[in-house]
This record gives sequence, structure tokens and C-alpha cells, in this order.
Amino acid sequence: MADIILHHYWISPYAEKIRRILGFKGLAWKSVEIPIVAPKPDLTALTGGYRKTPVLQIGADIYCDTDCIALALEERQPTPTLYPAQTRAAGVMLAAWQQELFMLAVLMAGASGSVFPDGFIEDRATMFDDGFDIGKMLESLPSKRDHLRAKLAIVERQLEHGRPFLLGDDACLGDFALFHPLFALRSLPQTAMLLEPHAALRAWMDRIEAFGHGEFTDLSGADAVAIAQAATPTSPTAHDPADPNERKPGDRVSVVHESFGRDPVEGELVSSSAHHIAVRRHDPRAGEIVVHFPREHYVVAAVEG
Repeated sequence: MADIILHHYWISPYAEKIRRILGFKGLAWKSVEIPIVAPKPDLTALTGGYRKTPVLQIGADIYCDTDCIALALEERQPTPTLYPAQTRAAGVMLAAWQQELFMLAVLMAGASGSVFPDGFIEDRATMFDDGFDIGKMLESLPSKRDHLRAKLAIVERQLEHGRPFLLGDDACLGDFALFHPLFALRSLPQTAMLLEPHAALRAWMDRIEAFGHGEFTDLSGADAVAIAQAATPTSPTAHDPADPNERKPGDRVSVVHESFGRDPVEGELVSSSAHHIAVRRHDPRAGEIVVHFPREHYVVAAVEG
């Protein structure tokens, strides 16, 4: 069975979500530390343009976006499950809240001082259609503090009566999704204080951190590309008869996030479902690759020619 390879950097909150899931599931993995800002030549050889963090690699199959990665890890190691009995729908809906909480955490971190590495703001500005307007972000800071306080209070209230995790006795996808933005806040002394009034929330974070990161060994990006080149994608071709846009395997498509990370990946449709899409592409270094994405929050468009 091919190794699990995680392309990430250590201060990435979204990567921390996946690292904690790897620890929760007791999985061993290879760690490829990628640059925080572009260019990322080894990563883009594998993804075809997608450059957000993290990316999961299993042989010549590449999984983009933590929603897609979580599903791949669940299939790889079903126990312990990310979807305990009767919590799957609630856990997925709870996980959808992570982006709001993440953006609030980033704003609080940015407003607390110079915490981002050189070139970070300029790089991330290219990933939004309208760029980054720091002035507008700072103008919104008072209201964003209110929003963060409200969200922290909701999580605290969910946990304050002794339940160990958000939906009961067992951790679920929603726990890891809401943990990682708070990991970002806790990582900085100037923002960790925002969590101090919330004892139940902080104890819950301790329980998530206790899962660890699993066992990992370092791997270079070039070696990861070579592993992909030597492997064959395992994704079967499958037609989705319920596709509302009547796409079929073999169609040329591009896939891109609807609002953040404007780097479309083009390829040949391999398979799709209500929650997943896979496209085949060829790279001079990595060979034949199948790149996987979630369907929600991604735009799939036909490519002519």
C-alpha cells in the first residue's frame, strides 16, 4: 500500500487539521515541507496549479482541500471514524463553519503585530479576485472582534456541560475543523489571551492536541514527485448518471475554488459524485496524475479543444 504523503508547512492551520486527524487515526505518514509562498515547483508538478496547503499524496493520486483529504483518510483508515453514529450530517455542517472562524483568526493574528513572513501578504493577495485590502480589513476589526467573541461563546456553550467533544463522547470531523483556527490563535501569545475566558473550549483543545500528529518521517518534494512518477493512479473511471450538468468521463474540465486560490487545474474527467471530482493530467516530471477535489465551493467548467 502506497505511503501517505502530506505536503504542508508547520504553521498552517489547515494543515494542523489534517495532522491531528492523522494522529487521531494513528496513521504513519511522510512529511514534505513546502514553501509558504510561491513558487512551489514540486507541489504544482503534482497538482497542476493548485497551491493551497495542505495537499495529500498517495502514490499518483493527489487530494486537494481538507474536506477531500479527510474523506480520503477515512477511506484509508475507517476506525476510529470521523463520523460517529448519527453525527455525519451534523459534523459535516459544523465543519462548514471553519472558513469563517479561520478568517477571523487570521485577522486577529495580523492585527496583533507582524506575524506573517516576508512576502506572505503579497502572495495571498494574488489568490483573491480583488486582492487584499489591508485598510478595509483593519476598518472591520471592531466588528470582527464581536464576531469572534460570539463564535467562541457558542463553542464554549456546546462544551461547558461536560461533553468531551462537540457532538458527544467521540471526536468527529467538526471537532478537527473548528480546532485548527483556534490552534492559530493559541499559537501566538498576543492572541491566545482571547481564549482565556473559555475554560471548556481550552480543555477541549487539549483533548484534540492529545491525539498528536501520528508518526512521520521527512521526505523531499523532489522525492515525492519521483514517487508519483513511478506510481499509477488507482482511481477508477466512473460515470455519474445524476450529474446535473451531464458531465462524463473523458470531458476536458477545469476545477478551481469559487473564492480563494484562483489557480485552475485542467484535466480529463475521471470520476465524479455529489461530493467528489477527479481529473487526470500529465506532467513532464510527475507523469500521469489524478487530482481529487470536493464539489462544494469548487467551480467545474468545460475546457474547449
